[in-house]
Amino acid sequence: MIFKIAFRNVFRQRRRTVLTMLTMFGGFTLASISIGWSDGTYSHIIDMFTRNQLGHIQVHSEGYLDRPSLYKVIKDYENVGKNIQSIPDVEAWAPRLYAAGLASVGEKSAGIRIIGLDPESENAATHFDKKIARGTVLNDANTHEALLGKGLARILRTTIGGEVVVVSQAADGSIANDIYAIVGIVDTGDEYSDQTGFYLTLQDAQELFALENRVHEIVVIASNLDRIGPLVGEIEDAVSNAALSVAPWQEFAKSFYNAMRADQEGMWISLFVIILIVAVGVLNTVLMSVLERTREYGVLKALGVRPKQIFGLVLTEVNIMATGSIIIGAGLGILINYLLSIHGISYPQSLTYGGFEFQEMYSEVNARSLIIPAITVIVSASLVATFPAIRASRTAPARAMRAH
Repeated sequence: MIFKIAFRNVFRQRRRTVLTMLTMFGGFTLASISIGWSDGTYSHIIDMFTRNQLGHIQVHSEGYLDRPSLYKVIKDYENVGKNIQSIPDVEAWAPRLYAAGLASVGEKSAGIRIIGLDPESENAATHFDKKIARGTVLNDANTHEALLGKGLARILRTTIGGEVVVVSQAADGSIANDIYAIVGIVDTGDEYSDQTGFYLTLQDAQELFALENRVHEIVVIASNLDRIGPLVGEIEDAVSNAALSVAPWQEFAKSFYNAMRADQEGMWISLFVIILIVAVGVLNTVLMSVLERTREYGVLKALGVRPKQIFGLVLTEVNIMATGSIIIGAGLGILINYLLSIHGISYPQSLTYGGFEFQEMYSEVNARSLIIPAITVIVSASLVATFPAIRASRTAPARAMRAH
C-alpha cells in the first residue's frame, strides 16, 4: 500500500521528480566515471611501471631483497623458472644477475651496476629490446658484447663500436675483469638507471662473476594484474623446496606503491564533493515537497495513517527516484567508461611517472564503478530525506488543514 502510494506520488509532480532524479543521475554518473577513470589510470600506470621494469613478482634467495649480496643466489634457476612457468597465470619469467663494478674507457671511469640478463626471456617479459635507443640487442651467440645506459655512455664519452674495461670481484674471491664491445645504447627513461646501467648476456655475467647456473633474481609477469596476490602463493608452493622468497611489486617497489595509494586518496575527495552536491539537491527538493504537501499528510493522519507509515512513505518515494536514477546512470556510466577504455584520452604533452612517459590514459569498466556510486546515492539520499520524513510524520492534522 505504501509503495503504491509512493509510486503514484513520484509521477504526480513530474517536474519536481525530474529535478530530483537529474541531481541523483548526475551524481551517480560523475562518480561512476570518476572511479572507472581512476581505476583504469592507476592500473595502466602500475602495469606499465611493473611490466616494463621491475616485474609484477620477484623471486630471490632468502634475505636478498633486504640486503642484496653477490653471494645470495638462486641455484638451478632454470628448473625454478620451469616450475614457475607451469602455473597458468604466469605469462613470462626472466632470470637476472646483479653486481657492482667499475667501467673505464681510456682516462674516463665510472661506477656501474652490471645486469646480466637472458635476452630472449627479458624481451618476452619486460620488452627490453624496445628500450634500446641505438644499436642492436644482446645475443647469446655473441660473447663479450655489452649495452650501456645512455647516461653512462655520456659519462664515459663512448658510443657503439667502442670497448669498455670492467673490473669487479667474482663470487670465488678472484678479480673479475674483462673487455666488452659496445653494441647498443639503452634508454630506460630512468635517469639513475641510465647513468649506471651496464648490460651483459646472462652467460657472460655468470662467467665474469664465477656464478655458473646461478642468478640473483627471477622476474615474473602475471597475465592478470588482479591475480597477483593469489599468484604469489602459488609460486611459493611451486618453489617450496628451495630457500627462496617471493614478493609482489607492492613490497619491492614500496615508494611507488605508496605514491599510488596517496594519489588514489584524491579520488575519494572528489567522490565526497559529488556526494555533497547530490545530498544538497535531494534535501532541497524533498523538503520543498514535504512543505507543499503538509495538508496531504494531515489528511492521511486524520484518516488513521500512523506516523511511521508517513515516514516510510517519504523515504520510499526518495528510494524509487534513486533507483530509477541509478539504472539510467549505470547505462550511461558503463557506455562512457567502455568508450574511454578503448579509445582513451590523449594528452597534449606526455606525462612522466617513474621514468615512463604516458601519452594516453584509459578508463576501466568494473563492478566498483557501479556498486560504490549506487550505494553512495541511495545512502546519501536516504539520510538527507530523513529530516523531511520526520517532519512529515509529525504533522498535526488540525494545524495542517487550517494552514492550507
